Amino acid sequence: MNKGILYIILSGLCFIVVNAFVKILGLGPEQNLIADVQKYPIPEIILFRSIITFIMCYVIIRAKGIPFLGNNKKWLIVRGIFGTIALTLFFYTLDHLPIAIATTVQYLSPIFTVIIAIFLLKEKVNPIQWLFFAVAFVGIVCMGMSKFLSEDKSVSLINPWWIAVGIGSALCAGVAYNAIVKCRRTDHPITIVMYFPIVATPVMAVLCAFDYVVPKGNEWWLLLIIGVFTQFAQLLMTKALHADNTATITPFKYLGSIYAFFLGLFFFDEVISMYGIAGMVLILIGVLGNTFFRNRKRNKLA
Repeated sequence: MNKGILYIILSGLCFIVVNAFVKILGLGPEQNLIADVQKYPIPEIILFRSIITFIMCYVIIRAKGIPFLGNNKKWLIVRGIFGTIALTLFFYTLDHLPIAIATTVQYLSPIFTVIIAIFLLKEKVNPIQWLFFAVAFVGIVCMGMSKFLSEDKSVSLINPWWIAVGIGSALCAGVAYNAIVKCRRTDHPITIVMYFPIVATPVMAVLCAFDYVVPKGNEWWLLLIIGVFTQFAQLLMTKALHADNTATITPFKYLGSIYAFFLGLFFFDEVISMYGIAGMVLILIGVLGNTFFRNRKRNKLA
């Protein structure tokens, strides 16, 4: 198998492990996978994740002698702020939506990345990309309206409010990605990654002062896995993008929706209506189509 494809598949599996444990800790006693787990506030989960990420980044930075605070501080801070907001909103959607729906809505971020890049980076958009933007938008509507369209009472509830929160997460992720592009030629990738915990740790520490759960027993392991597997996922994604061109790798990234669908179905008893599934498919078509034509245009210009 192509190494780049293997790395991106492994990265997706690491991310789905992270998302599963975030959902378990967010639901606490309401889930049936792991007994005697306390319900954790989302800021606390992010705090532990941030501390672990910071420690791992700090060790690498010291070992390689990389400037600790980087060079392009303005855009590094923007990356940290919007990355923190994006992750916080995403973790809340994991808590309130089926895991497959939350994951797929988060995949809208490349579309927002392109739209923001039109204004921020003066990127030119292929007219057909607007068609795929519209397809993804129709997918969002299908998801949001599935609560009202489906008469099957056995399917999981998809609250339009949390779909909107997921869209906000994807939008903030789009801003963060454009900030990363701004830092690509000025700062080392590990420095860019580290600005997430630099911003998130103090913010989440303040929020935890109002609502904190003291971890016990196996919960320490769950929190550790969330932090470590996040780092593995980011590392594997970076290796994937270095191993092959983006056009080859990107489609396999969206296997995450399929992983999430079966994880939710078999482990969290989440049954998604046909309208919800149709919405997921339309979003993935919109995102993949946009990515394909964007990469093709870049290759022509290269």
